[in-house]
Amino acid sequence: MITYEQLFENNKKWVEQKSSGNPGYFEDLARSQSPEFLYIGCSDSRVPANEIMGLEPGEVFVHRNIANLVNSIDLNCMSVINYAVVHLKVKYIIVCGHYNCGGVKAAMESRDLGILNPWLRTIRDVYRLHQDELDQIFDDTKRYNRLVELNVNEQCLNVIKTAEVQRCYKATGYPKVAGWVFDLKKGNLIDLNIDFEQDLKNIQKIYNLDI
Repeated sequence: MITYEQLFENNKKWVEQKSSGNPGYFEDLARSQSPEFLYIGCSDSRVPANEIMGLEPGEVFVHRNIANLVNSIDLNCMSVINYAVVHLKVKYIIVCGHYNCGGVKAAMESRDLGILNPWLRTIRDVYRLHQDELDQIFDDTKRYNRLVELNVNEQCLNVIKTAEVQRCYKATGYPKVAGWVFDLKKGNLIDLNIDFEQDLKNIQKIYNLDI
């Protein structure tokens, strides 16, 4: 078991490790950030954003919440997207879910979860939208994993609906939106290969905010 005090010891070792190969590492890090990626992922402690992509601090802007949701009334998430697109000018926005997600599993169960109810309702809405497909999957694990994937797809659409993304993409060709799933059992990232440009065209009749 790791103690509270050990966290600071770990930090000292980390600083020594980074500084040993590059004495100016932290001075360079403190100057600015210019990441090309915004990562929107789950808060699950088993999914470390930087590490699964092999990236260093400063190379990815990160937003995390339960079940990697992109909700238009979540000012935290909307502010992150705005800052990443308008100010950091990221090239890619990645929504990354993961198999064995507790939030997705909870949304599949018919029970009262208190304050989590309104948050998980978004995932239940994803289930409702894809109920015909999901109800044809009789293996519980496969249906669970498929809902994880579908949830990522829907959250990617929610990113594409935002005015900042539409406006900047029209002006510069970026950012592009990608959907991934992290396989906890294998450690692999799976690209769901969403068709960003086609998805943008499909939603613009209703969600076109590029005025």
